[in-house]
Amino acid sequence: MDDTKARIISSTMKAVRQYGLEGVRIQNVSELAEISPGAIYRYFESKDQLLQECFTYVDKQAAAIFEHLKFNPLTMITDPMGAVKSLWLPYFRFWVSHPDETIFYHRFRDSAFFPKYDKGRDASYFNAFGGIVHIFRDVFPSLKQINQDILWLHMLTTTVMYAKNVVEGMLPDNQETEDTVFELLTIGLSGYMKVKTSEKK
Repeated sequence: MDDTKARIISSTMKAVRQYGLEGVRIQNVSELAEISPGAIYRYFESKDQLLQECFTYVDKQAAAIFEHLKFNPLTMITDPMGAVKSLWLPYFRFWVSHPDETIFYHRFRDSAFFPKYDKGRDASYFNAFGGIVHIFRDVFPSLKQINQDILWLHMLTTTVMYAKNVVEGMLPDNQETEDTVFELLTIGLSGYMKVKTSEKK
């Protein structure tokens, strides 16, 4: 991505934070990016396309976190919830440290734009996360009793919701908040995190 396009995307998310998803205009973006509206239309056909590309851009950044984590499946056996937290915490901190992206992401997901966009999108960039999910299911077969789509979607989207409350000052940005949010997200999960053992005859 060239610098101009990156600046447009960054400015769009700032503008959405300031004016709202429905209220933002190309003119608002051009002023923040310090380029003409015509220059924006050279990269994006419409405001809708711009918003969709912004979401994809942020979603890919968040997904990339799981590609770079040093994950040792053996720790899942000795400290299952610690293993979950080691994966979750970098994701939560990404959103807390990117306030414009967090508010934009949350607003876009809750908007009328999202259902249509979601039907046609290619989310293969979350394959690394999907691979980690498969490892958890292999190590803890009891997890298969839970609807996997609901479980992991709940973990990811609710994490963004809590991060939004942090960046907007509704929750403090501290260790206690991180611990409490994680505990709330994983209530009941530990009961499914049991390693399958061979029965002795």
